[in-house]
Amino acid sequence: MKPDFAHEAALGGRVAGVDEAGRGPWAGPVVAAAVVLDPARIPPGLNDSKQLSAARRAALFDEILAVAAVGIGIVEVAEIDRINILQATFAAMTRAVAPLDPDHVLVDGNRAPRWYYATQTVVGGDGRCLSIAAASIIAKVTRDRIMEALAADFPGYGWAANKGYGTPEHSAGLDRLGVTIHHRRSYAPIAKRIV
Repeated sequence: MKPDFAHEAALGGRVAGVDEAGRGPWAGPVVAAAVVLDPARIPPGLNDSKQLSAARRAALFDEILAVAAVGIGIVEVAEIDRINILQATFAAMTRAVAPLDPDHVLVDGNRAPRWYYATQTVVGGDGRCLSIAAASIIAKVTRDRIMEALAADFPGYGWAANKGYGTPEHSAGLDRLGVTIHHRRSYAPIAKRIV
């Protein structure tokens, strides 16, 4: 099944699709994106970012930015640790949607922030709604690029490849090099390494 524009068309008006990247990693920010597509200029090939190659995601990232209204929200590690990852995800979504002023919002998953926008949650939305698929691509590419940049400054954890997720390479880097300022100290695998 490929995503389509049925949810957006049924709602009418300016519909923002929202998705996030980076709830699970041990390091780095959580990133949300919101995208309002122009139904006359939808880039072909939009899909759940996890179904696309890195090269295809990068190409679609540029195509989406060229034809759609896009908002990006980023919540850094210190805030994640302070308010927890769910609230941090909601904060990132709120920051992403704010500049777009949509009539309706479609949020991937089964929970959405408490905000004043008319909102529908869509489980598996990145594979069902084109605007959420577009948001999933923007969020993932943005976060991946952040982690690749951080990997250059903090070598030894494998972030360019693992993007901060808890891989064996990342774990070995923690054992060898210790915890950085970009690690989520509220996460158990990091907390147990803090003396």
